[in-house]
Amino acid sequence: MKTGFQRSMPLAEFPLWETPKRIPFSFELEVTARCNNNCRHCCINLPAGDMKAREHEISFEEIKQIIDQGISMGAIWCLITGGEPLLRDDFFSIYLYMKKKGLLVSVFTNATLIGEEHVKLFQKYPPRDIEATVYGANRETYERVTRTEGSHAAFMKGLSLLLQKGIKVRLKAMALRSNLKEMPEIARFCRERTKDYFRLDPFLHLRYDGNTIRNKEIRAERLSPAEISALERADPERFEALQKTCGVYVATDPSRTGCNHLFHCGAGYDSFNLSYKGLFRLCPSLWHPDCVYDLKRGNLREAWQTFVPAVREMTSENKEFQDKCPVCPIINLCMMCPGHAHLETGAMDTPVEYFCRVAHARAELFRQK
Repeated sequence: MKTGFQRSMPLAEFPLWETPKRIPFSFELEVTARCNNNCRHCCINLPAGDMKAREHEISFEEIKQIIDQGISMGAIWCLITGGEPLLRDDFFSIYLYMKKKGLLVSVFTNATLIGEEHVKLFQKYPPRDIEATVYGANRETYERVTRTEGSHAAFMKGLSLLLQKGIKVRLKAMALRSNLKEMPEIARFCRERTKDYFRLDPFLHLRYDGNTIRNKEIRAERLSPAEISALERADPERFEALQKTCGVYVATDPSRTGCNHLFHCGAGYDSFNLSYKGLFRLCPSLWHPDCVYDLKRGNLREAWQTFVPAVREMTSENKEFQDKCPVCPIINLCMMCPGHAHLETGAMDTPVEYFCRVAHARAELFRQK
């Protein structure tokens, strides 16, 4: 596999990556990896009191520089995420700086730390939206997932505060072994409280830090391909959405031929991700060492205009991968991508059997319908 800065043509010959000054873009900012919950399936969380993780977090001053650079290049929207971003002592400062600079701002939070002061902030400076995850419809299930006593009551209190004050909240759910039996109730809970949006995700990413113990827990929480297919079939709204997007693309001919590039997705076209350590990536799941740019040793413009095209030009010489994945007619139903493959296998161009089985189960579902 060709990685790093190897290219199929010199950088100067790139069809110049449209400069962000002319193309509005968005970015995700992971302000911390720490979380006050300890969810079984989480791919990033570290303990709330982890001082080493806290020491590695990019500072408010560094964040301001990134925001300023991003806005000068055309950024219009930012997602503040984590970990649990509300654990940052300077969350209010970060949020206000973004808002006063004119960015649209979204926040991913578990809502357990939401208090009156957060609600007042969001009322005065409204976010684009707040997105929270529902881990269970009752306390037992919720805390089986979070492994944190009192987290369900804290979540319900925080969510109620947001909804009572008219803050736009979007709810989502992770489909896990620990909450599968409650998915209909979880879906109903979410749809009763959010009118325009409900996201159900059955795909669990492995750990960004490669923690083998935590990866074993994540794999234990994954649903089987048959269970994922049954879950999607049982939810009319989700199945209808899948039919409108993925289902129409199930083909009988090879998907892509004559191209050995690794990246065929939209990673790095109009968005990027920044880790809590200040590492620039084309998407949150892309942690291969050759696909990470340290902003502490460079700048955002170089990362966006030079590093991104270099990553997008990476190619694979793995014949097994080329003969199986890029040409697969149902690849759109699959989790397979360079980032996910690296997390699963250590290589960006190694097929993942679990992803393949899920894709075929979903394809069979569409054929039946």
